Amino acid sequence: MKSNRVFISWLRWPIYFRIAIIILLLIFIFGELITLIEPEQFTNIFEGIWWALITVSTVGYGDFVPKTALGKTVGMLLILLGAAFVTAYFATMATAVFSKQQSYAEGKVNYKGSGHMILVGWNEKTNKLMQILQSSNSTQTIVLIDETLKEGPLLEDIHFIRGHPADDHTLTKANIEEAEAVFITADQNKNETDADMQSILTLLAIKGLNPSVYCMVEILTEKQIKNAERAGANQIISTAELLKTAMFQSFLHKKQLPDFIRQEARVDMNIQTISVPQKLQGKPFKDVIRHFMDDHIIIIGVQQKEGMILSPSFSYKIQKSDKLLSL
Repeated sequence: MKSNRVFISWLRWPIYFRIAIIILLLIFIFGELITLIEPEQFTNIFEGIWWALITVSTVGYGDFVPKTALGKTVGMLLILLGAAFVTAYFATMATAVFSKQQSYAEGKVNYKGSGHMILVGWNEKTNKLMQILQSSNSTQTIVLIDETLKEGPLLEDIHFIRGHPADDHTLTKANIEEAEAVFITADQNKNETDADMQSILTLLAIKGLNPSVYCMVEILTEKQIKNAERAGANQIISTAELLKTAMFQSFLHKKQLPDFIRQEARVDMNIQTISVPQKLQGKPFKDVIRHFMDDHIIIIGVQQKEGMILSPSFSYKIQKSDKLLSL
């Protein structure tokens, strides 16, 4: 029973480790054996081990050569046994390296770092967000979670985890407990309601494993914004509200700009905060929009102490403590 346990314990070791031990044993045993058989050719044990190593690796420098028939027989036996194990060793190592690389590309390798950012869902928005994050902080690793990709994108400092984002096992593989922030994008392969439900479910799973992590979530439908807030979202990007505000502002802007400015252009937009002028305190949001339109400034929302509100109702009264969000 004891020998059986020892054998089972031996089989549990990595195969390349077991093959390496066998090769070393062969080198030491045959090195000692050739020294005993031909003491005149091999004057010490080191020379015998050197000959065994060179022989088993099939290099064959020829500086030490057996002279007797028995010595040559030992050499042939060593080649037959040792060369097979050496070949198996390097083949096993190459297979292990390839398997590790393939597992990494397929998103099966756990991320063990800390202070990283997690992006949920692979789409064009995520790709652009990756570029922005990498340009702002090139040393920070980004972990991408997606279940539709068969292999992760070949980008620097991007660690891919394949799996369902609401699954605890997937989040644990992404080391959610030590992440700095999480960005949840809406699944573009689902309808708006299902995509929002999926985003909120993912948010609940993330907050359950790490309540303190900063979470930004994209919500497509207005009725799910409150649910996302209840689930613990630190920042909500409402696509519907943002689109509505952008279209409204574009309409007003176009009405007031001269004709020569009305042309197609690519604009890099940045959100900035503006302090509320004293004369606008207590005024409805609609009046604030019109006031800043005269200076060609687009107001898209209000930053309160509790958080950001994109496109509040036109009747919302601007408070002294508010900050205006502008593009």
